Amino acid sequence: MTSEQVTAAESETFSPVQQAWRRFLRDRFAVAALAVMLLLFLAAMAAPLIANSLPLLIITEQGEWFSPALRDFFAPNVQEVFVEKIFNYLLFAAIPVSIALVLLRKYVLCRRIVTGGLIVLLAVPFFTVQQKNDMRDYTKDFSHAEIIYAPVPYGPFQTSSDVFGKPSAEHWFGTDQNGRDVFARMLYGSRVSLAVGFLAAGISLILGTLIGLISGYLGGKIDLIIQRCVEIVICFPTFLLLLILMVVLLDSGSRQSVLLVILVLGCTGWPGLARMVRGEVLKQRQMQYVQASECMGVPFRRILTVHLLPNVSGPIFVAFAFDIAGCILAENSLSFLGFGVQIPTASWGELLRQALDDPLLHWNLMLWPGLAIFVCVCSFHFIADGLHRAIDPKSAG
Repeated sequence: MTSEQVTAAESETFSPVQQAWRRFLRDRFAVAALAVMLLLFLAAMAAPLIANSLPLLIITEQGEWFSPALRDFFAPNVQEVFVEKIFNYLLFAAIPVSIALVLLRKYVLCRRIVTGGLIVLLAVPFFTVQQKNDMRDYTKDFSHAEIIYAPVPYGPFQTSSDVFGKPSAEHWFGTDQNGRDVFARMLYGSRVSLAVGFLAAGISLILGTLIGLISGYLGGKIDLIIQRCVEIVICFPTFLLLLILMVVLLDSGSRQSVLLVILVLGCTGWPGLARMVRGEVLKQRQMQYVQASECMGVPFRRILTVHLLPNVSGPIFVAFAFDIAGCILAENSLSFLGFGVQIPTASWGELLRQALDDPLLHWNLMLWPGLAIFVCVCSFHFIADGLHRAIDPKSAG
């Protein structure tokens, strides 16, 4: 059976989404990249269970059980609490919601009610538990109790006298200039990179798609005005604009540097996507299904969201995957220059900056963050390329 016959048979059996997914699974590089990103995302979610200076569980001589790490899990005592709570919530809710989805897969209405209730209910502790600065030495206070620590008993902010330490059995990736465990900071730094990548790209996705849909569908003077505004934004050097905005916003005294990076990257990365969406809408605008919808009096908003958006969504998903890689690279570049995520928050770019004085001497601070950035960015590029081939196999060759 020829490839054309296989494609024809698939088109009769599977929906367009299923066909695209099957084509994506045939791309070994894209599947391998997706597996790498899933592993990285799972490691970022499970960071408090892998690297934590607080005991995960203490069993006293009286048989009482309690977890000092649990309060810190619900109310992290960190500067960038937003990112930490997002990943902790995903870890906390993943298993119960997944079980509910599997058990109730045949009951659509019941599944929606139960999963919706679980999502809301499991978020309550993250709003009600108060922060507490836990400075107790549990090893001394509970010397006769059984204490269970994480595999790496160091948090991302715990300092020691072993500065610029080399990799060892105690510190797997060595220590930084303040004696902090590099593996722990790499792990928690992955949370920052993934949060910035997905959230900033998500903001760009929403803005670019909305502006592109309106510009391409309405046309005329509105399209002319929007495109001139897009061209003005594109004229500015993107990275220079990022540096200027970050300097101005950081000087205002904001402590949430990750949120600033997300907002700045998201609000400056939409013009390219807007132009692409506009071009796709201009093609679809001449199709009969759009003209028929207009003749039937279908509302403007429904034409955009129900008819046009699904037919231009393929290139949008591809651009979204590329944009995630770009945002991750931009965030680490800003942090490397000192204008991104601010210390003591863990960031791959900040670790690279510490190795700048002597890269050969501090090779571990250059190798691991650089390798993580390289693998992460390349993986998203392979995923985007695989999506492009799967969604539009003819144009991809």
